[in-house]
Amino acid sequence: MRSALEVVFWVCTALIVWTHVGYAATLAALAGLADLSRRRGRGSGRERARAAGAPARAGTKQAGALPSLSLIIAAHDEESVIAQTVQCALALDYPRAQLQVIVACDGCADATAERARAAGADLVLELPRAGKIRAQDLAVERASGELVAFCDANALWDARAARALAAAFADPRVGYACGQVRFERPLRARSGANQEGVYWRYELKVRALESRLCSITAGNGAIYATRRDAYIVVDPIMGHDLSLPFNMVKRGLRAVYVPGAEASEKMVPSLMGEFARKRRMMSHTWPIVVRGGMLSPRGYPPAYAAMMFSHRVLRYCTPLLHALALAANVALVADRPTALYVATLSAQAALLLAALLAGVFAARPLLLARYYVLTTASPAAGLWDWLRGGTVAWWEAAEGTR
Repeated sequence: MRSALEVVFWVCTALIVWTHVGYAATLAALAGLADLSRRRGRGSGRERARAAGAPARAGTKQAGALPSLSLIIAAHDEESVIAQTVQCALALDYPRAQLQVIVACDGCADATAERARAAGADLVLELPRAGKIRAQDLAVERASGELVAFCDANALWDARAARALAAAFADPRVGYACGQVRFERPLRARSGANQEGVYWRYELKVRALESRLCSITAGNGAIYATRRDAYIVVDPIMGHDLSLPFNMVKRGLRAVYVPGAEASEKMVPSLMGEFARKRRMMSHTWPIVVRGGMLSPRGYPPAYAAMMFSHRVLRYCTPLLHALALAANVALVADRPTALYVATLSAQAALLLAALLAGVFAARPLLLARYYVLTTASPAAGLWDWLRGGTVAWWEAAEGTR
């Protein structure tokens, strides 16, 4: 019995460490080896060219014209921010004749449509409420661009973002490209309350490594684009962030990360607000995991299958892994309190205690512990919400992000 408990504890612990630390470290090592191999290959190529008496590099091919791009902004009751978002879109460093700005109003009961038109949107669709995904689907049907790009109603794109995204599609193998979001803390937020920025910087580094080696395992709903003829219609409760990248890979295309395409959004000011946001997101994620095709290996290259397992499936199973590790640790100490298992149980208890104390003392280590515990709990909470009452296709704006 004790040996079985030890196996459960160490396997769960190893999987937790792998998904949070080991996976990223392995990607970094593989990326370093790939870069070294490319440098050696370029060096060998130059040596062969010199030996043959030919120039080492051919002339640079002149870039073609930018593809036409339709930027779609799905909005539900966003009258307070929509004008600024549309104006930001129109100010992009992109030929105006090649840019179409579409606002898809998802059952708006306020002045979103009027303000979008007044701000200069090329097309404003007033639709019955069916959720963000369906609003985007209907906008794509009306889009004229070769590329269709998507922006959150509260996201402001950097002027160079559209060009950066479009440049990724010069590679015919690319079907999906996403940029990066910089989170700005609202003025009224308690300093350091939400530690999302720490996680997000780590996540972007991992995403960049995935993109260099293969394809990304998830995107970003605030700034991304696809080829119009590669756009995939998915179940309206299944967000594009997670469902589009792996489905593109299954169709033989690449999903890439473009760090030069930047946007900014306000961060949720409170940690509990961030937990509520992640819980809502996870209630949309589990349908993708369970019945949306993520778990089916068909169409995955072997390396990408390993990436999906390591970064997505294991990450979403972390609440269960932590619960099993804690239960096994308690049972091991109750059976025979060795120094090793007392120490591991103490470490787990310290993490939980630090998370509790963060509600009283706003010290950075305590806030990080609270953020980790709540973020880890969010997949379990989202699964409970989905199993208990299903998931609707729409949602309300997160607290403090407008």
